[in-house]
Amino acid sequence: MTQPCEMPVNQLHVKPKMTVNELVMAMGEAGAYNGGSLARAADIWEQMLRDREATKFFGLAGAMVPAGMGGIVSDLIRAGHIDVLVSTGANLTHDIIEAIGCHHFHGTAFCNDIELRHDEINRIYDVYLPNDAFEHFEEFMQGVFSELEPKSTISISGLLEHIGNHTKSGILHTAARNKVPVYNPAVQDSMIGLQYWLFSQTNKITVDAFADMQSLMDRCFTATKAGAMLVGGGVPKNFILQSMLMTPNGFRYAIQLTGDRPDLGGLSGATLDEARSWGKITEDAQAVTVYGDATITLPVLTAAVMERLAK
Repeated sequence: MTQPCEMPVNQLHVKPKMTVNELVMAMGEAGAYNGGSLARAADIWEQMLRDREATKFFGLAGAMVPAGMGGIVSDLIRAGHIDVLVSTGANLTHDIIEAIGCHHFHGTAFCNDIELRHDEINRIYDVYLPNDAFEHFEEFMQGVFSELEPKSTISISGLLEHIGNHTKSGILHTAARNKVPVYNPAVQDSMIGLQYWLFSQTNKITVDAFADMQSLMDRCFTATKAGAMLVGGGVPKNFILQSMLMTPNGFRYAIQLTGDRPDLGGLSGATLDEARSWGKITEDAQAVTVYGDATITLPVLTAAVMERLAK
């Protein structure tokens, strides 16, 4: 640990033709506030991705796919930088919507939502999604579910892999093609869950909510090291961090991108230092939280680290 007043804050100079990584490294030299945390996150993530012994978990919460961040996740899976993905059902719903050819649209948060309701347009802050996308989604999902083996039992990850095998792009498609498990422990809390409920009214196929625990625990017990990149919090964050509690291990690397406050007691804003008290993260783990909008921090962080790995 450095002593007080040992490391000066270096003034940041932005230069023409500066790469993203060069900018992030300069932010690290300044080292203050969340710019400094972002630079620290790049160092930790780079080390985690270069560590061949580390099992790499990725948590995806918040409305990231509607905001265009799904492509980053797909690219990370394709590049082998994600071994285990845990996502909200909402992100996977929007991933499927994009994969079947529907689109999210630029909108505005300063609008008349009653008029949008009458125009059959759904709003996610400043992103619009027409109702007809969900009509195409329902038709697609019911067709995919109908290809499941009658009277069979399937895990949630198995169900998601089945969906991914029927799409031609997106997170689920890339994960299925690269044999990366996708866990969605709160799948009922999404349009995927609602569509499956609708399907189950006339079909007898069991989705075992606990079936994924065995494969997840096997991965945790056999991991030499583990690292977590957490975009947002909620169920994905907790599902990832609690997975190590049953083992003598903990996460050695952890990065959290969040916009939530820690002083309200919610998990999405809880610091990673707090996770050390639970044993979810090891005492000597390299960990950092970057506060800010993940639609800014995730692309910048990814670009900087990918630039480093390409060298």
